[in-house]
Amino acid sequence: MRVLLLIALLAARSALAHHGVAGVGAAGLNGPGAPIESATSATLPEGSVLGYMKLDHARYRTFDDDPANPEAKYANFWMAGVGYGFTPWFSGYFFVPYNEKIDEPGGFSTRGVADVSLMGQVGFKYDRGFHLIPASESLDDLEDWRFTVFGGGTLPTGNPNLRDANGNIDPSKSTGFGKPSYNIGLTATKMLAPRWTANAELSHLGFQEYTYADGNRTKFGPEYRANAALAYRTLTDADRKFRLDLCLEGQYLRIGRDRTNGEYDAASGGKVFYVLPGVRLYLDKVSVAIGVKKPVWTDLNEEADQQGSEGRERYRFIFSASVLF
Repeated sequence: MRVLLLIALLAARSALAHHGVAGVGAAGLNGPGAPIESATSATLPEGSVLGYMKLDHARYRTFDDDPANPEAKYANFWMAGVGYGFTPWFSGYFFVPYNEKIDEPGGFSTRGVADVSLMGQVGFKYDRGFHLIPASESLDDLEDWRFTVFGGGTLPTGNPNLRDANGNIDPSKSTGFGKPSYNIGLTATKMLAPRWTANAELSHLGFQEYTYADGNRTKFGPEYRANAALAYRTLTDADRKFRLDLCLEGQYLRIGRDRTNGEYDAASGGKVFYVLPGVRLYLDKVSVAIGVKKPVWTDLNEEADQQGSEGRERYRFIFSASVLF
């Protein structure tokens, strides 16, 4: 059977402080573990409702001490969401993000609700063949290979045409893409031993070209992600319905160049590899995850000019909390 199935959703992430993506994951008191941020191969129990919130706080490196040239200081990517288990093998999700993109004094800072997103997730397992996730399973069944296919997109509810004090539009500081974006991905999860769980995720995020109020056309570069994680169940107290996992993730991100008016932009795109250690706690039907993500390898296209982008952070602090009803 599924024992205290608890969900930990994936939060908004940024590339050049404007991209965002949402995904899903889960773990049980005595079942597979879940990473801090990557999507995992679990669906919501049929008829259950999930409530979720997450913060991704990005603190950027700064390189210019001249107050006449303010740089990006930090960004907060908040996300609230709700999920519903339509069947044992299909779950649907609705996310509402709120972004804060803060410059040093004198710079252009923005805040606001960003583009909401909808997502669906289909779960299946491998046990002498591929099968959709059934309504009930034993603990032995939870040790099978688990997979999900997920997909969804955003609706243009944010404001893509925010203007600075001079009346200029900076698409990277907008709270909306202007047009729907899409996200697709695959996950695989396997219990390697009673306390160890391995997890992998492949996903892609794509954007459409949008014409801003100033007449310029921008298409953000696509994102490709390949994540791997290990979760170790350190402590379990069944009487108190408590579990503590240690987690370690490696995340590879490749970002394509942005395009403006049909031409590829300089100072955009590249490759980054992050390491994310953290902990995940479960208490009854509540799950909390905390981690710190740092770039350990970068190959950005024009790195010296990409301050405020992914790969140029000091760190990213990740916090999420969820409850299952």
